[in-house]
Parts: sequence; structure tokens; C-alpha cells
Amino acid sequence: MFDTGAATHVGKVRKRNEDCYLVRPESGIWAVADGMGGHDAGHLASRAVVDALRLIEPANSAADLLRRCEDSLLRANMRVREIARQRGGGIVGTTLAALLAYDGDYACVWSGDSRIYLVRSGQIVQLSRDHTEVQELVAAGVISPQEARTWAGRNVITRAIGAFDSPELEMEDGTLAPGDVFVICSDGLTNYVADDEIRDCVATSPPQRACETLISLTLDRGAADNVTVVVVRYQPEIPSAAQVDGGRRDLWE
Repeated sequence: MFDTGAATHVGKVRKRNEDCYLVRPESGIWAVADGMGGHDAGHLASRAVVDALRLIEPANSAADLLRRCEDSLLRANMRVREIARQRGGGIVGTTLAALLAYDGDYACVWSGDSRIYLVRSGQIVQLSRDHTEVQELVAAGVISPQEARTWAGRNVITRAIGAFDSPELEMEDGTLAPGDVFVICSDGLTNYVADDEIRDCVATSPPQRACETLISLTLDRGAADNVTVVVVRYQPEIPSAAQVDGGRRDLWE
């Protein structure tokens, strides 16, 4: 039902890969976490989040899956803050972009600027909204999306797992359609590869090959940051006649 590809690379500048990813189709969970923090603590933060999500067992409803995800992230948030305390109280955290799927429906849960895209019917839509200072300026009409691409400090994030006592999450949900392709990635990809390039790549290649191609394209363009991408294609054996476009948030409550 789900064909998944995943790839990560340290890039051409960094010495440590602080990105982590999770692929758990049997539990309906896919995720990317991009760690941050001094003294090489970023990889500990991203690993704490992925390890917490990895423990989630298959749920019995969409709402149950979401609840288990939120509980796991709460525990991970506590763990990341403990890591920060052990290292002298500096800033330690990680972004999170997670895709949840249950019985024909999906939910995206995120914190920070790692992204989730949906490619459907030849169109690509960014389902997540960056939690960054520059995105707040765009939303307020202070700068244009075009100006945001070159804005100084455009990658300063405003939310992250571990940044506050409780994780600040945002969610978007909807109904799966046959052929849907989700792309979950760290900003190491989107800093170098345009949305239409991502769309074209995942539309014409199997998920694993698409991931490898996107990583290669990023490396060709400099890859100053770690880069991680997970591609998930949904193709049910028997499409449900009940599937329609649009959100069904009540299933996740």
C-alpha cells in the first residue's frame, strides 16, 4: 500500500550528520528530524525524537495514532531538555516533520522548518508551514516570498522539539488518494532544490531512486548542510469509492 524511499547525507561541509529519519509503514509513521545545538548535541536531539517515535505500535484508530505520536513527542521533548541541562544549559533542539497514515487518511505533524510536501495530479503543495522568523515576516506582509529566499537569517526557526517545556506542534490532515506522493525533508534539501524539481523527480522515479537523485542534486549544488529526504507513495490495492479530497480532522480527534 505504501512504497517508501529514504536517504540522508552529511553534505560537503559538516563533519557530523545531525539529521535522522524514521520509516515505519507498519505503524503508519514516517519522519525527518534535523538536530541543532552546540557541542555536537544536535544529533542527540534528533535521535531522541526518532527513537521515541520508533516505539509506537500500530494504533486502533486515527485518533489513537495521533495521541501516541503526541505522547512520544512529549517524552522526547523532556529527553532533549535533559540533554541540554547535562551539557550546561545551552540551546539543544530538533525540528520534526512527521507523516501519519491510518485507514485512508493522513495527518502531518511538524515543528520547525523541516517540510512535508504532497504531490498529487501533477501538482506539488507544501502541507507544512515553516516555523521561521522569515516566514512570519512573509505571513505579516512585511516581505514577499521572493525576498524571503535571500533574506538574512532566513533559517532562524521559532519552534523546535526541546526548545520549550512542551513541544509546540502544528498539524494538517486530509484524505489519501491513489498515487499520492509525500516528500518529507530537512531544509538541507529545500535550500538547494526547488519545489518543481522535487515534483518532477518524485513523479517520474520510484521513491528510493527519487531520494537518491534529490540527494545527488543537492550535493552537486554545494550541500553546505546535512540533507535528508523520505518519499512515500500511496497506492492502495483497491481504491475506496469513499475517498474524496479535503480534510477530515474529526478522525484525528
